[in-house]
Amino acid sequence: MRVSIFGMGYVGTVCTACLANRGHQVIGVDVVQEKVDMINQGQSPLVEPGLEELLVKGLNNSKISATTSAIEAVMETDISFISVPTPSKPNGDLNLEYVNIVCKQIAEAIKLKGKHHTVVIRSTVLPGSVMGEIRETLEEASGLEAGVGFGLAVNPEFLREGTALYDYDHPPMTVMGCLDKTSAEQLTELYSDIDAPLFVETIETAEMIKYTCNVWHAVKVAFANEIGSIAKASGVDGRKVMEIFCADKKLNISPYYMKPGFAFGGSCLPKDVRALSFRASQLDVKHPLLTSIMESNECHVNNAFKIIEQTGKRKVALYGLSFKPDTDDLRESPQVKLAEMLLGKGYQLRIYDENVSYARVHGANKDYIEHKIPHLSSLLQENKEDVLVDSELIILANGCKSFDTLLDQISDEQVLIDITGFMKEKSLGNKQGICW
Repeated sequence: MRVSIFGMGYVGTVCTACLANRGHQVIGVDVVQEKVDMINQGQSPLVEPGLEELLVKGLNNSKISATTSAIEAVMETDISFISVPTPSKPNGDLNLEYVNIVCKQIAEAIKLKGKHHTVVIRSTVLPGSVMGEIRETLEEASGLEAGVGFGLAVNPEFLREGTALYDYDHPPMTVMGCLDKTSAEQLTELYSDIDAPLFVETIETAEMIKYTCNVWHAVKVAFANEIGSIAKASGVDGRKVMEIFCADKKLNISPYYMKPGFAFGGSCLPKDVRALSFRASQLDVKHPLLTSIMESNECHVNNAFKIIEQTGKRKVALYGLSFKPDTDDLRESPQVKLAEMLLGKGYQLRIYDENVSYARVHGANKDYIEHKIPHLSSLLQENKEDVLVDSELIILANGCKSFDTLLDQISDEQVLIDITGFMKEKSLGNKQGICW
């Protein structure tokens, strides 16, 4: 495939060399003449092991060239990647200045070309950027409609400095967000010889994935550093703690907890977060990440309440009171907190939880139910269907499997809010999800 890559910085130069090494014809584009000259001479404008050797190989095979001319690059290729910087503004917002400048140049060249051309955003941009400001820039300068007159896509990169060549050939996944079928087909063909899971998604999803990955990596570093600091202050080697922690691939390093849903609760997580945070304070160890965990959890409960409040419905059926399915444990259950918020705001509330109803009569939590939450205990119903009748708002509050059928039982006048993950699709009409 004939490819042009705009921006001969770290990502752009690495992609130029790697695509050429896989047999594609690549033109590198940059406004800095010195960078263009270096690439045309087989010299790398940056330090990355093995990169210069690949550039030389590409030049010798006539697979690589570089230019400062956007028109020349677009005319001679089928698809253009934009890999220019997206720095922060002073207020922390994303600066799209360089992306828009390049988009305008590419769009003007597409207008002159008179043939279909695909534009792929490789730079890291916030969700909504491509379908908003970037799309407007491209359409205004080209006089064409995105997805019709030219292709438009997002293709985030997952390269680490120092191992970029290996990462390009062995990515954890290939992600593309495409506005049109042609763009999806071109990118799929471009990556057809790379062995990695392929995800073809919406443009907004692809934009969000890149940020999610980077922020998660930042969280992991901050978490390990805070744990290490607390461990050292406690006379423990934090490296050994994290080494053993990472050996658990079933829960610690796994997808198990990495699913959007409701807040955490139960007898372990809340108290242990508070206890470790308290000990860190005693040891005079700053731990802003750990300190924020309980606040974040509280915000998520409040977010669920806001979603409920916005419906304007007052007669509520709450399915699930325990903090997770298949248990009667109500200790620090966020579902209990949500129910109490609803009662406190005057909502008419009825609750169904088979396990809690059993515990009220027979279980170990009988005393807790009778003395800690008698105001909620009196609202428990014995029949799942009875709770549904006459309710305006249905909340699926924990993951009990028997609640799955409720998705198809609600009427058009009722609103269903899923805060645990039963819905297969994202929010639409009278069915709303807390994070989807």
